[in-house]
Amino acid sequence: MASIQRRQRGVPLTMHHQSNNIIPRAAPDHPHDLSAADAGDDYSLKDTNPDLGERWPSIGGGVGGGVYGGRGWMSSERYSSTYDLVEQMFYLYVRVVKAKDLPPSAITASCDPYVEVKLGNYKGRTKHFEKRMNPEWNQVFAFSKDRIQSSTLEVFVKDKEMIGRDDYMGRVVFDLNEVPTRVPPDSPLAPQWYRLDHRRSEGKVRGEVMLAVWMGTQADEAFPEAWHSDGASAYGEGVFNIRSKVYVSPKLWYLRVNVIEAQDVMPNDRGRLPEVFVRAQVGSQVLRTNICPTRTANPLWNEDLVFVAAEPFEDQLVITVEDRVYASKDDLLGSISLPLDIFDRRLDHRPVHSRWFNLEKYGFGVLEPDRRKELKFSSRIHLRVCLEGGYHVLDESTLYISDQRPTARQLWKQPIGILEVGILSAQGLLPMKMKEGKGSTDAYCVAKYGHKWVRTRTILDTFNPKWNEQYTWEVYDPCTVITLGVFDNCHLGGGEKPNGGGGGGVGGARDSRIGKVRIRLSTLEAHRIYTHSYPLLVLHPHGVKKMGELQLAVRFTTLSLANMIYVYGHPLLPKMHYLHPLTVNQVDNLRYQAMNIVAVRLGRAEPPLRKEVVEFMLDVDSHVWSMRRSKANFFRIMALVSGMISMSWWFGDVCQWRNPITTVLVHVLFLILICYPELILPTMFLYMFLIGLWNYRFRPRHPPHMDTKLSWAEAVHPDELDEEFDTFPTSKSHDVVRLRYDRLRSVAGRIQTVVGDIATQGERVQSLLSWRDPRATSLFIVFCLCAALVLYATPFRVVALVAGLYYLRHPRFRSKLPSVPINFFRRLPARTDTIAAPPRRRASSGFQSTPHGTSRTAGPENTTLAGVSKPAGAYSVVTGDVKPRVFLDFGGFFGHFRARNRRLSIPFDERNLLW
Repeated sequence: MASIQRRQRGVPLTMHHQSNNIIPRAAPDHPHDLSAADAGDDYSLKDTNPDLGERWPSIGGGVGGGVYGGRGWMSSERYSSTYDLVEQMFYLYVRVVKAKDLPPSAITASCDPYVEVKLGNYKGRTKHFEKRMNPEWNQVFAFSKDRIQSSTLEVFVKDKEMIGRDDYMGRVVFDLNEVPTRVPPDSPLAPQWYRLDHRRSEGKVRGEVMLAVWMGTQADEAFPEAWHSDGASAYGEGVFNIRSKVYVSPKLWYLRVNVIEAQDVMPNDRGRLPEVFVRAQVGSQVLRTNICPTRTANPLWNEDLVFVAAEPFEDQLVITVEDRVYASKDDLLGSISLPLDIFDRRLDHRPVHSRWFNLEKYGFGVLEPDRRKELKFSSRIHLRVCLEGGYHVLDESTLYISDQRPTARQLWKQPIGILEVGILSAQGLLPMKMKEGKGSTDAYCVAKYGHKWVRTRTILDTFNPKWNEQYTWEVYDPCTVITLGVFDNCHLGGGEKPNGGGGGGVGGARDSRIGKVRIRLSTLEAHRIYTHSYPLLVLHPHGVKKMGELQLAVRFTTLSLANMIYVYGHPLLPKMHYLHPLTVNQVDNLRYQAMNIVAVRLGRAEPPLRKEVVEFMLDVDSHVWSMRRSKANFFRIMALVSGMISMSWWFGDVCQWRNPITTVLVHVLFLILICYPELILPTMFLYMFLIGLWNYRFRPRHPPHMDTKLSWAEAVHPDELDEEFDTFPTSKSHDVVRLRYDRLRSVAGRIQTVVGDIATQGERVQSLLSWRDPRATSLFIVFCLCAALVLYATPFRVVALVAGLYYLRHPRFRSKLPSVPINFFRRLPARTDTIAAPPRRRASSGFQSTPHGTSRTAGPENTTLAGVSKPAGAYSVVTGDVKPRVFLDFGGFFGHFRARNRRLSIPFDERNLLW
């Protein structure tokens, strides 16, 4: 096993200023300890100005001055060919190919050779071969130019000894000023044979070694597989876990099993007719049909069961027919196991052919081989099974989808663009584990877009890692999202103690999550390079925390404007999702199964992309209930409604003649539109065009990022965060669960009231013609008849002119009482009197302490749950003429929202049911 060892640790790495307040520990003593250091942190996006695609320095230079390249093989004006979104990092590459004619040991008459490459304080070694005179290694070592502390490179060939010091066989010395420079796409440097020198420069010794030494960048083909000097502290299996890799998600299919019918199903108890159902299993996925409604030996179901399968197909479809004897007992009547390769692959909605399959009777061929001859006939089942190639198998949240192509490659369109991402560096990362008595972080970055996952190399023992790796993806739809996550590597060969005190070692360690960044491609301008520093914000049980910053360079290049315009009018998902849509429950269940399959397959790669990483990137917990997200979504709705509310207030001011000049101009515009109605639609579209043109000045200059205020991550109550991080099912005590249940009932009760009042208004509209109130319906139909006669005889322009002028009349001609139509509408009956009255609840009195020190006073007037108060009469429907200012208090949210947006103090009455 090859390994790299650092001979000397050098200057110890010092902790950042965060370490004064943030120390890795199992749990903080106080909730505010975790947020004290972040009180003044900036959560916004920052512009950066990295030196992207910089030129190669001039040739020449000595030790410590520039890059070694004295051979003058290239011009100083030449650029790196593909790595133009990252800062160039220079490395000294040493390829050890093989050796020949090595001298044997005097004792064993053979040798166990290995090669040691030494540069300053760093040395790397190849694996050793036992009893081999002509070994072949073909290994590459990369030494960072920033860490070069010597002017010479030494390559030693040694003989490994079981006891004592390894024998010296010879060496080769290189002057770094004479090392050539290579930049792709130049062909690789050809290795050469070098005679071994004596250790004390006393001439040549027996043996030769084939080497290639050159100076290059991270764009070199040897970079991903090379052993890096900055990963010298990793050993054993940890050496493989620090490499950069590109992964490809397995090709996923939906397997649709249409269970049609069965014939000649005989129960074990011949004295009763069976209650038959079918159970289907693919790997760990198990689905079943309903029990046939009729007891018969020839049951009929015609039900679809949908599974997720991944190529190459390793699992089989197992069909079993079972009889429900009673609630806790099912008899197996027959089964069959089918490989997935035998089924048709459907590309469209046309049905495939169904087939009959004979069922194997349980016991025959296994337990009772002699009774096989007695089997006169067998039960059989009628199935229609196909692999759906016209669907896109969702393995990530639809809100952050990165790929929308169908499974079948024949249905793919041409790419519309190229996405290039340069993962530059991270700054100010917090310590994630304890190593040798001090905080440490071994960070790597993972990016996921479409089927392609990339993982950068792990930079060891630093809070400011520099990766400078560039990756490219084909883009088939601009309305997609790329996800990048930063993790702490806990599989470096042992010795690490992750936060939480879970013990070190490779077996039980889990890579810690540092943060995640999402970028939506539709928000990027084409052909522009975005260089920003993204804050890594993570929600902890005690609040939001900034874990550091991730510096990226992103460029989205479009290939065809016509294809781009076409995509915006094309359906978001493949057409099979609309011709034969899956149910919401099916989509959720299948996404969970697809995510598990992807995690298992990527976990089998080398190095593995571990399950905790895949789950974090694919948002496995996105469906979990959260009071914080409920608040955020509520205020998102309120922000949308606020525009319409502002317009209604402005129009009300116009009707009230608050600004006479504005009101007169509105009258003039209204008269023009009445005289020339053909100008209404052109005026509207022209107005929207001018608004869009005006807003172009204020367009976003950078991609959107996590908004802590919109997410309610800053003002969230600790108990709500504790509930969000709770396990499912809950692990809290009964008192805490009961408290949260009461809080949820309080919020749901107010939502229930609002929904009921909306239903009341709709039912009043229906009752206009339902004769529920005979007098009201009679008056309404007589009014409709009169209105029809008047409108038939009167031109529409006259009617619109009169109605508009009447609505815009001066306040002097207005009454403070509600109008006749509103009074009539409020008197219409609804179905609220047919709903059962709620039972009278006895209000508990007194105070009950909560786990967070807040008191709860349960009573009919006031309830305080986790810091959320409900004032008496927080929501009511006014049925009289009085119009008080009443607010919808959605779990106490509206008071916070009104403080955040003073324009949304919404008066409520039944004329306009505004929230």
